[in-house]
Parts: sequence; C-alpha cells; structure tokens
Amino acid sequence: MRTLAIVALSGALAAAQAQQTLVPVKVELITRAVSKTPVLIAYDRGIYKKYGLDVTLWLPPGEYPGAIETTTGRMENPDFSVDGGVPMVTAILANRGPKRLTIATTDCDVRFNIVGQKGMKSLEDVKGKRLGISNDGAMTGFIYRVMAKRMGWTPGKDFTVVERAQRFDDLKAGKADAFVADDRYMAQAAKEGYPVLADTSKWNQRIAGNGVRVERTWIMDPKHRDLAIRFLKGTVEGMAIYMNNREETLRVLAKYHGIKDRQVANGIYEEGLKMSRRMEPCVQGFKDMFVMGYPAALQQYKPTDFYDESFMKQLEREGFVDMAYRTAK
Repeated sequence: MRTLAIVALSGALAAAQAQQTLVPVKVELITRAVSKTPVLIAYDRGIYKKYGLDVTLWLPPGEYPGAIETTTGRMENPDFSVDGGVPMVTAILANRGPKRLTIATTDCDVRFNIVGQKGMKSLEDVKGKRLGISNDGAMTGFIYRVMAKRMGWTPGKDFTVVERAQRFDDLKAGKADAFVADDRYMAQAAKEGYPVLADTSKWNQRIAGNGVRVERTWIMDPKHRDLAIRFLKGTVEGMAIYMNNREETLRVLAKYHGIKDRQVANGIYEEGLKMSRRMEPCVQGFKDMFVMGYPAALQQYKPTDFYDESFMKQLEREGFVDMAYRTAK
C-alpha cells in the first residue's frame, strides 16, 4: 500500500510539474470559418498542453446562438495568428499591422462556392450584376479575380464587386445578386435551395489560404521556433482528427460556434474535407498573387518573403504528419 501511495504521489507531482512548465502562448482566430476548426479541436482536447503549451484563445464574435465567446476587443500581440495568406499579404502592402510569415496552411486550393439568387442558372448570369465578397484584400477578393480571369471579364465593367456582402443573410437581403460563399454560408444557402453557380474547388486553382502566421521578427528567436513546432504538432493532430472523426468535429462546431443544426453542420464539415491535409505553405498560391492584379507595391517583394516551408518540412521528415493520421481518433 505504501508503495502504491508513493507511486500515486510521484505521478501527482509529475503532473503538477508538467502543468507548471507549460509555456503560455496567445492564439487568435480571425474568423470562425471551418479552416480554423483543427485549432479548436486541438485546444478543446488538450492537445496543445501535451506539447507543453498553455494556449489562450481569441475568437471573433459568434454568428450562431450559444457560440462560445472570448474577451471583447482584439487580442494584442498574439504569438500565432490563424487566417489567410492573401489578407496577410494585402495587409503588409497597406502597412496594416505587423509583417508576418505563413508557416503552415490549412487551405491551399480555392474551394468557396459562388452562389446566386434563386432563378440564376450559371456563372454567366453574374455578368452585369453585383458579386458580394467580404473585402478586396480577403480570400474572397482573390477568388473574384480568378473568376474574372477565367471568364475574360473586367471587374467594375463586366460585374460590380460589393464589399461587406459575404454572408448568406446579405444575399437574402438583396445586397448582391451573387456572392462568394465560404463553408458556413454555403451550408445555409444549400439548405434553403439557393443555386451554386460555380464550385470553385473544380478550378484547380492554388491560393495562399488560411494558415498559421507568425511575425517575422518573433520567429527569428530559436526558442520561438521550438514553440512554433509544438503548436504545429498540435494543429496537425487537430487536422487529423477533423479528417478522421466527423462526430467529434460536429461536437466541436456545436460547442464553439453554436452550430447545432445537423444539416448545416454536416454541410460545413463536407466543405472542410477539401482542406489541405498535409498543411504545407501554399507556395504556388503566393506566386499567383503576383499575376492577379494586386497593387504594384507587391512587385517589390518575392513570394518567399511571405512564407517559410521549413517547419512543415521538418515535421514531414520526422514522420510526424503520417503518424498523426494513423493515430487520430
């Protein structure tokens, strides 16, 4: 009995010491799109703690009743910012916020749908009409540029771009005739029978999509590189669980976003299955920004100024990514 007590005490002390050695890190999720869900899964399941990280998470306001809310106002000086490479680049060009690098990507392919008002039949019906997006520097801004190039159209001449009209409710309110719909709004539109004019995932177009972003000066510190590797390990495990366990993912969507409508939740989940499983930074997506009509100031940079492949390459070399998928539950 005395031996068992000593073992139990030793285990408790070890657990306490492990808890004390957790390194605090701050993580912001810029939107609540499905591409952020791997982070939420890892956070909810305590996976980051397994890698010695005590994560403080910031989420933007929820859009569904019962969504978990964090502190008001934006998080100051996050260690990890999770959002698109496209908005990161456009923010740098506009001198908004810190200069960052993408070190991993959950989305490397254009995949949002273009959804129209009822009665519209095809993408050709967008000509001469209004297309809703979030803003010109966002992922949806990249997608309308791709659409214009594919169709041989000139934005502002052949169709009108309407910013801050990216939600399904905006379409229903008549703010636009069609919109670039991310996973959440696509699922809502599908439930109510609105027509998909284009499934952009069939375009085979790379994009500097959602990913893990860090400040360039921050990541130069070797101890921060170690923290980044640990954070990426947790996020890769979260992605593997997403891809392997629908029910667990739907539970997390309900808990953090308040998405309890099973049909909508499943629609969101299905869109998320198009994410980049191996999470390497999307090199071609950054390169393509240089030929998509972004401000001339972009040409003073090189694509390599915006990403660092070495982190995910290290995890691939170590066999970590394959291991995560083999063991995900």
